This record gives sequence, C-alpha cells and structure tokens, in this order.
Amino acid sequence: PQPTTPAPTTPVPTTPVATTPAPTTPAPASACRVAYSTNDWPGGFTASITITNTGSTTINGWTLRFTFPSSSQQVGQGWSANWSQSGSQVTATNMSYNGTLAPGASTNIGFNGTFSGSNPHPTSFTLNGTTCTTA
Repeated sequence: PQPTTPAPTTPVPTTPVATTPAPTTPAPASACRVAYSTNDWPGGFTASITITNTGSTTINGWTLRFTFPSSSQQVGQGWSANWSQSGSQVTATNMSYNGTLAPGASTNIGFNGTFSGSNPHPTSFTLNGTTCTTA
C-alpha cells in the first residue's frame, strides 16, 4: 500500500471585521425661536411674546404652548392669539391674519396677566409640538 500524504491545507484568509461606530444623528435644529418678556407691577404683568420661524419651510397655522412656573400665574386679556389656560398650561393659537410664518418671519402676541408672590418666566415653549429655542 502507498503511504497517503494528506492534501496540503491552505488556511482560509479571514478579513477582520471593521468596527465602525454607530452613526450619530445630531438633534435637528429647532424650527422656531420664542422671546418672552414682561413688564411687572405688584400682582400683575404684561407679557410680550415674539415667535420666529427659524426653519426652512413656511408654517401654516401654529399653536404655542408653555407652562407657567408658578400656579398663581394667570392669563387675563390677550391679543393677537386665541388664549386658553388649564392649570399652569397655557395655549395660544394663531389668528386668521398671523397664522402663516414664512422662513425668517415672526409675529408678536401678548397678554395681561396676574400673579401673587413672584412672576418667573416660562422656561420652555413648543410650537406645533416642536420645542423652540428661547431668546
């Protein structure tokens, strides 16, 4: 019998698996900016709010929402928006004449309100459900 020689074995080349970090998506830039200022007097104030469309598409109809930090803060008479309040939650919706905001456009709205103690400014605003930057 002939001696058998095992067939030569060539190792299968292995390619190292590339370890690519998972892609990170930056948070989208806010499409709106809100500036909130007040003129206070004992127990009352006038709030002035400027809403600016900082996005690249036109906003057709808007709803601004924010929460008063103090439960004593109340919206009274407002202008340039339809105002409502439930607890500390405040909602303002556009009027027929200021509902369209082209990119870069802004509108000014406001209200007279009451408070007891202090009158801290809201810290967060949403426009159509998107958090706005504050100015």
